[in-house]
Amino acid sequence: LDGDADRVIVVDEHGAVLDGDQIMAICALDMMERGELPGNLLVATVMSNMALEVFMNERGGRLLRTPVGDRYVFEAMQREGAVLGGEQSGHIIFRRHATTGDGTLAALQLIRIMLERGKSLSELANLLRPFPQLLVNVAVERKIPFDQVPQVSDAVRQCESELRGRGRVLLRYSGTESLARVMVEGEDAPLVKNLANALADTLRAHLR
Repeated sequence: LDGDADRVIVVDEHGAVLDGDQIMAICALDMMERGELPGNLLVATVMSNMALEVFMNERGGRLLRTPVGDRYVFEAMQREGAVLGGEQSGHIIFRRHATTGDGTLAALQLIRIMLERGKSLSELANLLRPFPQLLVNVAVERKIPFDQVPQVSDAVRQCESELRGRGRVLLRYSGTESLARVMVEGEDAPLVKNLANALADTLRAHLR
């Protein structure tokens, strides 16, 4: 749990860390199978791994993405009638029980699922295999909308072309620091690393 216990990250019996995406996948599947996830809808942010979206789609569910921040997740949950949502960082909202992230509640839900299914945490975690994802922070002097910088727009299109529909590119500015955040994810880890670093170099060249 973090300092105010609204986030949780768990570690399985082998020492592997499970993030919020994996926790949401485990809880979403449990709720779908129990008929307790209206519309089979899960709400998460743009930072959640693409594997979570694939996971939901393959099981007849749907992932709705919001901007980063648990307040945006909760607003979307209210608007769409969703009862489960959260962030990769470990904010998990069970709207039938709370209106904000509750790390203790999320941990208890995981323990319940483990006990009822007779499975270890590592067995449950295998349900979701995250795509390789790399986040690069770039110091900037100006926060110009990315689509107003032709070189950046061209670089993003090139990255998306090389990912061939099996990955994502996300650019956003930090709300509290003079940073641009470059996130690239896909199935090929070396390609993801190369694309993220190349895109970060483009931002350094044109946003300073």
